[in-house]
Amino acid sequence: MELRDLRIGYVPQKNSFDHPGDYRRFCYYADKRNIKFEIADPSEIYDVVFLTQSADLSIWSEYQRGNCKIIYDFIDSYLKVPKWNLKGLFRGSAKYIAGQSRYLRLNHWEALEAMCQRADAVVCSTSEQKTDIQSYCQNVHIILDCHFKLMRAAKTDYSVGDTFNFVWEGLPGNLKLTFGIREVLQSLSAKYNIALHVVTDLQYGKYMGKFCVKNTLPLAKKLFDNSYLHEWKEETLADTVCQFDMAIIPIPLNKPLWFDSSLAIGKPENKLLLLWRMGMPTVVSTTAAHKRAMDDCGLAMTCRTSNEWFDTLEKYMNDESARREAGQKGKAFADKNYSEEIILSQWDKLFASVFQP
Repeated sequence: MELRDLRIGYVPQKNSFDHPGDYRRFCYYADKRNIKFEIADPSEIYDVVFLTQSADLSIWSEYQRGNCKIIYDFIDSYLKVPKWNLKGLFRGSAKYIAGQSRYLRLNHWEALEAMCQRADAVVCSTSEQKTDIQSYCQNVHIILDCHFKLMRAAKTDYSVGDTFNFVWEGLPGNLKLTFGIREVLQSLSAKYNIALHVVTDLQYGKYMGKFCVKNTLPLAKKLFDNSYLHEWKEETLADTVCQFDMAIIPIPLNKPLWFDSSLAIGKPENKLLLLWRMGMPTVVSTTAAHKRAMDDCGLAMTCRTSNEWFDTLEKYMNDESARREAGQKGKAFADKNYSEEIILSQWDKLFASVFQP
C-alpha cells in the first residue's frame, strides 16, 4: 500500500509546523517521501491519523471512524512521572482549562494509557519507554529526531582563547536543568576565565509553554553571572554553537525538591546527537540514554556528581587534543549510526507495521 495514495490526518505540535516535534519528526519524513497530509479533524474519516503529544487525548483515544490506523508519537517519558508529582496530578485539568482537551480527564496517566491502547503503533525514543508502553501497545518503535536541516556547519578548530566558552542549547523551560551544576561553574570560574553561552528563545511561556511570558536572560544570569544569550534560529544554530569550545547537557539526577526531573532523566540522546553532528565535544549527565550513547561511541564524558562534573570539565578544558578527539569521534558516530537513510527507513517500517495482517 502506497502512503501517497492514503488520506492521512496529522495533529501537529503547532499548526505552523515550526515546533521541533513537527519538523524534526513526521513532517520531515513526509517531505522526504513526498507524502501528503492534512491537519486532522476528528469528524472526518482517514486511512491514517498521526498524533503528536499535543493531540487531544480525550477525543483521539475514542476515535473509531472507518478502518483508520492511529500512530501516536509519544516521545517523552510521562508514564515515568511519579504519581505524587503536582504537575502530573493537575496536568489533565490544566489541559481542559486551557482548551487543549475537549473533555475533562482528571487522571492524565490514564489518558496516556488509553491513547496507547487505542493506537495501532506508538513511537517513542528510548528502550526504557518502549518497555513501559508495551504494557498497553505491542507495536512500539524507537525513532530519534531528524536534525539534518540544522547541519550547516561543523566544528574544525578546537583551540581556545583567553576565555573558555561553554554552550548549552535547548528550550528556555529546560534551562533550569542546568542549575544542578551552578556551583561547579562558580568553582571553575574561581580558577579559570569561563563563560556560558545559552542558545535558546529570547522569551518563553512559564506555564504550559505559552502563559506568563518571561524574558530568558534573567534565568540564564541566575544560573551563572557570566552568561550570554543567543537567539535560537534554524539558519544560524550550527554556526553559533560551533564558535564555542565545549557543550554541556546537565540533568539533575537526584530529583531535587525544587524541580522534578523525571521527564528530563527519561529523555533520549537527541540533543547529544545534535551536538555531536556539529563536532562539539559534549559533557553530559549520566542518564540511561546518555550512558548508552557514550559507551557505544567509546567516550567517557558522563557525570553523576558535582565532583565528576568539575573534574571532567577541567580535564577537557586543559586538553585540546582530547576535545578534538571527542568532537570528531562523536560526529563520526552520529553520522554513521543515525544517518538520514537509517532514520527514514525506521519511519518506513513504522508505517508498514500498521498495515501488516
